[in-house]
Amino acid sequence: MAEEFEKRQQTKTGFFGKLFILPLRILMILIISILISIVIEWLGIAFDWWGVLFDQHGSDHAYQTMKSEMGWIDTSYQRSLFFQDPAAVLGEYLATAYQFLFVRSGIGSFVDANLSAIDWVGTVAEYLKAAMYVVLTTLVRVMILVLTSPLFLMAALVGFVDGLVRRDLRKAGAGGESAFIYHHAKRAVAPVFFVGWLLYLSMPFSIHPNWFLLPNAFIFGFFISIASGSFKKYL
Repeated sequence: MAEEFEKRQQTKTGFFGKLFILPLRILMILIISILISIVIEWLGIAFDWWGVLFDQHGSDHAYQTMKSEMGWIDTSYQRSLFFQDPAAVLGEYLATAYQFLFVRSGIGSFVDANLSAIDWVGTVAEYLKAAMYVVLTTLVRVMILVLTSPLFLMAALVGFVDGLVRRDLRKAGAGGESAFIYHHAKRAVAPVFFVGWLLYLSMPFSIHPNWFLLPNAFIFGFFISIASGSFKKYL
């Protein structure tokens, strides 16, 4: 009895611990993706990758990427379960973020005052301007992820139901079990989810979100289906 009680307490603690850590993980993904994006953007400016690939020099590439990402919301996400006017909410959201991150910190005023300088200060201002656009681009993509979150919920629900159906069929047909498949599929669910979001937030160019998020949601639901379908037949 004491051992069962301890196991239940550990299970409860683990569940609530994961719920508490989840926002921290999401924040960590956001910070890491911003840092990765800034490094990639600066390397592209330093080695003129963006000039060769897109004919965009300096901070122009980061600015055009931000405009493209904002355009997806204007064209493809005009309706949402969360907001009546996603484009208007995005505008207020970015204005607040810009005011808090760049105006109050003085970064925006430094960039405006020194961008036309021809010495190293002007170069620093150019790189900071690109970093500002990268941060705003990442925040736009976070907004897109919020708008597309019902897609991942639906994929998880469909995968879970599909897995339970296959589990019941296996149970009724006296099918075999594989703890190896279950445990590895279960462990892959969270990495597929978080790594997919990290890659999307860190992309140094703009593509339509559906080209990336739809396959990611499919893989996410697929592993949930495998995990729930291979769960042991008898509890």
